[in-house]
Amino acid sequence: MSDLAIITDSTASLPKEYLQKYGIQVAPQVVIWGGETLYDEIDITADQFYERLVTSDELPTTSQATVPAFLNLFEPHAESGTPILGIFVSDLLSGTIQSAEQAKAQFPGATIEIFNSKSAAMHLGFQVLAAARAVENGEGMEGAIAAAKQAKESSGMIFVVDTLEYLHKGGRIGGAARLFGTALSLKPVLHISEGRIEPLERIRTKAKATSRLIDLIAEKVDGKEKVRLSCLHAAAPEEADELMERISERVNPIENVKAVVGPAIGTHVGPGTVGIAYCTGI
Repeated sequence: MSDLAIITDSTASLPKEYLQKYGIQVAPQVVIWGGETLYDEIDITADQFYERLVTSDELPTTSQATVPAFLNLFEPHAESGTPILGIFVSDLLSGTIQSAEQAKAQFPGATIEIFNSKSAAMHLGFQVLAAARAVENGEGMEGAIAAAKQAKESSGMIFVVDTLEYLHKGGRIGGAARLFGTALSLKPVLHISEGRIEPLERIRTKAKATSRLIDLIAEKVDGKEKVRLSCLHAAAPEEADELMERISERVNPIENVKAVVGPAIGTHVGPGTVGIAYCTGI
């Protein structure tokens, strides 16, 4: 085992090769669909989820990663004396941190730190990677938390949804609620700010919205060093590939991460969503 265990949740959208390389463990979010309880990326993959979503008469709902899931992840490290750093989805988007805190209370002698990313998807993922890379470079808990904090402050995510319907039905619409009813025919450009989904702009077509997305990301990272990017998508791989190519021509990142939005987030943003997360200076 590593000198420090890094644990996140499945909303981080981290590709499997990164999880394997850094030994990052993942608590699965829960998708409830047609009476079934499905664990994100365990019982249902992203591909299976979006195939079913297109034809289903019933929309799924989600529930936070469970206390038993965290108990199972924490116990081996607690028993071996390995410190644990958990970096999780925003507490304003999910009750996952509450579940993690409840599980932590069952191991009073263990060193377990819970870090609120105030985000999701690869905005969260870059914070997790920063901590994991700090551990790989010999840092302990203090250094890993410092790296996560630095990534939190120097990263962000902007995305475009095909419709606000999924965010509205899932109750995750945040400040973007004021767009609902007036912007369903538009393509809103959104971001996560202070842990909530907030609107940036309303644009009439998907093509113009994605072009604006690229401009906004380019502005965010302009003049910054060590730019890392991740193009995310929900059942829109060709659009994500095009986004990656276009933004890379503008920015020249040192790392590109293509990430698929899994079932737990896909339930709320819907198919056709594309976005770009960025992290600088690390």
